[in-house]
Amino acid sequence: MATGSRESCASNSDLDDEGVRGTCEDASLCKRFAVSIGYWHDPYIEHLVRQSKERKAPEINRGYFARVHGVSQLIKAFLQKTECHCQILNLGAGMDTTFWKLKKQAASVQTHHGVTPRGHPADRLPTLLITECVLVYMTPEQSASLLKWAASSFETAMFINYEQVNMDDRFGQIMIENLRRRQCDLAGVETCKSLESQKERLLLNGWETASAVNMMELYSGLPRAEVNRIESLEFLDELELLEQLMRHYCLCWATRGGQELGLKEITY
Repeated sequence: MATGSRESCASNSDLDDEGVRGTCEDASLCKRFAVSIGYWHDPYIEHLVRQSKERKAPEINRGYFARVHGVSQLIKAFLQKTECHCQILNLGAGMDTTFWKLKKQAASVQTHHGVTPRGHPADRLPTLLITECVLVYMTPEQSASLLKWAASSFETAMFINYEQVNMDDRFGQIMIENLRRRQCDLAGVETCKSLESQKERLLLNGWETASAVNMMELYSGLPRAEVNRIESLEFLDELELLEQLMRHYCLCWATRGGQELGLKEITY
């Protein structure tokens, strides 16, 4: 019986891992499609992700545009504050192309594929950590441990997190149910109740400042010329669905140290 139980657990774990990997592939395909019709420029994604055979819905494309734009703007602000004398750790990056874009744009930025040992000189470099739809697949205890580690490991740091929010309402529950049908469980969804719960998690785990916006707020604040450009790419007749989707994802950022650099001043 014991052997059978272990085999069952391993099988369930494999299914969970496969489900999470599936969301990575789906996201990458959506990005590749959005890039192909002009939402943003990314010369690297075609080398990592095959072109989708299916046309993606306009609200999905605009959602990914807002995500990429928002994260990119915060990275840009961090690089400006640190004058590129920094390091960036992109955790759970999957097939994300940020590394390649930064490698071209800011050759002086130190890039790491692994975590440096404690006491290494890199600990003293201003450090940006990025997670996009990563923490939500960890239990609250696991994500808290990661956030504490990040806050305590680097003297000057910023953390960017993109993931779900407002998951307690009916639309959020439908999102959870759809993912569960694909064998993908959101183990950390209880921390995604609101923007306040997202900020509270960061502040309780060693970060000194925390900010958060839902993606509809972010999208509404984009320059009008940029909004006109992307909205001219394809017709959208489901504006209400776009707003619902955007209000269920958020961009959060937190800082620790770096007063002399003005990291606390970074906003969207």
